[in-house]
Amino acid sequence: MKEIYTLAGNWKVTLADGSNYDMVLPGTLDTNNIGYADKGANQWHPEINLGNATEEIDEHAPIATRFTRKHTYEGAATLTRQISYVPTPGMRVLLEAERARCLRLWIDDREVEPLQGSGTLSTPYVFEVTGLLTGNNKITLVSDNSYPGLPHDDIVYSSAATDETQTNWNGILGYFRLREVPETYIESVHVYPRGENLDIAVTLSTNGYFQDAGKLTIESEAIDTITYSLKAEKNGKIHMLFKDIPLHDDIRKWDEYEGNLYTLKTTLKIQTKATNSAEVTFGIRSYGSDTDGRITLNNRCIFIRSEANCAEFPEEGHPPMDVESWMSILSRYKAYGINYMRFHSHCPPDAAFSAADRLGILMQPELSHWNPKDALESEESYHYYKKELAAIIEAYANHPSFVALTLGNELHNHELGHARMVELVEMAQQMDNTRMYAIASNGYYGEQGCDETSDFYTSQKYYKEEIRGCFAAESDTPGQKGHLLGYINNRYPGSDHNYDSAMSILRKDYSKPVFSFEVGQYEILPDFGELQNFQGISDPANLRLVQKRVEEAGLTKIWKEYVEATGELSLIGYREEVEAVMRTKAMSGISLLGLQDFPGQGTALVGMMNSHLEAKPYDFARPERFRQFFRGSLPLVEMEKYTYEFGETLTAKILAANYGKQDMEGRLQYRLSGGGKEYKGYLNNTRYEKGNLTLAGEIQIPLTQWTKAQELSLEVELSGEAHLYNQYPIWVYPRVHPQCPDTVYEARYLDEQARHVLEQGGTVYLSPDATLEALPHSIRTQFTTDFWSVGTFAAQEGGMGQYIDTQHPIFASFPTQKHTNWQWWCMATQRAVILPRAYRAIVTEMDSYAYLRPMAQLIEWRCGKGKVLLSTFGLHNLQQYPEARALQDSIYRYLASGQCEPEQTITIEELAHMVHGQS
Repeated sequence: MKEIYTLAGNWKVTLADGSNYDMVLPGTLDTNNIGYADKGANQWHPEINLGNATEEIDEHAPIATRFTRKHTYEGAATLTRQISYVPTPGMRVLLEAERARCLRLWIDDREVEPLQGSGTLSTPYVFEVTGLLTGNNKITLVSDNSYPGLPHDDIVYSSAATDETQTNWNGILGYFRLREVPETYIESVHVYPRGENLDIAVTLSTNGYFQDAGKLTIESEAIDTITYSLKAEKNGKIHMLFKDIPLHDDIRKWDEYEGNLYTLKTTLKIQTKATNSAEVTFGIRSYGSDTDGRITLNNRCIFIRSEANCAEFPEEGHPPMDVESWMSILSRYKAYGINYMRFHSHCPPDAAFSAADRLGILMQPELSHWNPKDALESEESYHYYKKELAAIIEAYANHPSFVALTLGNELHNHELGHARMVELVEMAQQMDNTRMYAIASNGYYGEQGCDETSDFYTSQKYYKEEIRGCFAAESDTPGQKGHLLGYINNRYPGSDHNYDSAMSILRKDYSKPVFSFEVGQYEILPDFGELQNFQGISDPANLRLVQKRVEEAGLTKIWKEYVEATGELSLIGYREEVEAVMRTKAMSGISLLGLQDFPGQGTALVGMMNSHLEAKPYDFARPERFRQFFRGSLPLVEMEKYTYEFGETLTAKILAANYGKQDMEGRLQYRLSGGGKEYKGYLNNTRYEKGNLTLAGEIQIPLTQWTKAQELSLEVELSGEAHLYNQYPIWVYPRVHPQCPDTVYEARYLDEQARHVLEQGGTVYLSPDATLEALPHSIRTQFTTDFWSVGTFAAQEGGMGQYIDTQHPIFASFPTQKHTNWQWWCMATQRAVILPRAYRAIVTEMDSYAYLRPMAQLIEWRCGKGKVLLSTFGLHNLQQYPEARALQDSIYRYLASGQCEPEQTITIEELAHMVHGQS
């Protein structure tokens, strides 16, 4: 007896305009090279064109804000095929398509409705075609990705169908088949673990009449075999519940990075009918929260280390449907420390959950829903998402990795829509309480606080209380660096920031788990090496446009160093974000955006991995570097600052975050070293309980050994069975009182004396105030790289951090790397001047690839007969900071040394155009 008849193979397809093609299924129109040209008018933000936000888009021009589909089509596609298939006598026949858009079916001229509850964007379509197949039949399927009768805009805005990532593909994916089943068959089996009690519940549904008595057997290596007698039953469907089934004593729980799985086989035998069996895989785990409102897995507090997957698959334009591909995808994320995957406004296929089951990674799917204005307020939206929610919970119920779900991304609505949100969450909780549900991810952008119905809260803030470190402003923000919000760019840096204050306010209203949302989004300049990887359905025209502009700007030779510098700065930002949450005992974790480049929304290249999910070929992108701080257990040092002067005492607290599976015990050693000198110490032997943040002790280190400006390394290490390590940079400087050399004229603008000095062959140190009035052709810079993309958040200035000429003698007394680090914070957050043309600067401010303006913060020229050094840091206004005094002193020493011999030239007029002042 052949139970499966594949429908995979060649099909005929007719588009709405009457054009006909041959098509291979499973597949999409894109993968079959069918469709129309992708137009610029289809961009996500059509009013914004990368590189020129004021330019009107030419629909025939290359798409600059995202990858271009080589073929695109939205509408009905009619798929036809003649099949020769004779069903086995006495068997029913189901036609199943694992993943599709809107799908309608005809056998010959008769339309067949899908089975009740089947057929959503996230779950399979199932049609019963029993009695319709006679051995030579025409199958017609209409696949429609314009979503008639469904909330079109909510769907195509989501990651399930947006052209910004997955594409709004049209076709059929995964298994595509006819499946024979007995007249009475097992339709579904769900296993629900009760991890804390070490028992399970099994629900089972049958489809078909019991005209005779039968027997049901439930078998698994995890339980004793159950045999249940069935009586004749006229009802077409029977639902059975077997609860409190004890597990064997030697059961192994499913856990983080531990894919302990079991199989359960159910067999239905009716006296005169064919035997029918169903086999499912399951894991034993509990998932919930403790009395302090922290997420627990198997009754142990864990630290969520999440990534937002936005369905970026540039070669296929759709998610893979096989387990091995998902094993590879999730393993790459795991290499960076991920233990939890959030699927941004989409639900991955069954294969993804199966891979996560094996790897021990937690999964949070979402409905195919992104509506930032009136979510669930239309009837079509409410009814569709209610159906999709129930279908997801039913379809993926046996996967222990499936631990949480939200109704979509950044949903907004009014009273009716919110009431429906609450209704759907309560429905999900009643259907399956072994998982956690929330009304949205970052619902209302956090501006309406927490919803008590939700089992957890994931957002960027709680009302005005921020719970992540960086945001893009929607409009001009005079008080914020680079028009970016958040403490990382607007608070003098140390390693002591946490969200205790925000959480104490939040806890007055909400007692359940909280973790942050889409943290990071620090952009990295593009690596053009990825261009050679594009062989499939996507054309990276946006990247080629940037590459062309880089060439035109004369930056090709130095571009890889720029990429490296932005990547290193991005890594610094991500680390601070992660550790700030780890320093907050009340928070359950952090969700990033992201480790993978996002190809759309203005081209948001924020990842350690490119859009093909490959680690970028730079040191900053090595997984082990990210994993040094992105892990479940980590020693943390709380310091109020990173920069010190000789004779100060470094005072710090040392904490141990232990979200592993065992208590830890040992001596914490700390060591401050650099320049051939070191200071070591130990804290008392301490026990660090699992699921907790523990104060290990306080340290004081006198900074008396070092006699020159030095970058030091503060290392913290826990000895014992569990080896934990962390390291922090520290900068120490001599106590100086910078004095401008007598041979140099220091000016705030090109006054008459400055002009005279230059005309006489002298040296001018031009140090204006770091203001727009003094530097009218400049941008306001920030510490981090820009946020997400200037195409999406156009209010930001676009600075991408500093590229520093470390070989320049001006830094003889100011140790630095090529990229921005914490000792540059107060200088990096000032201004950068836009140069009249490309120059080689001592400190370059790299620009967003949307603009690629030549900019500098520290640069020297020959001007007239003299020499000029321009600083836009406004160092004279930063003398309260030891690092600013040290840099100012180093600049003065350089100018007095006779080494200032610029090779580049600038005119007095050009200089006066850049720097304004009183006349």
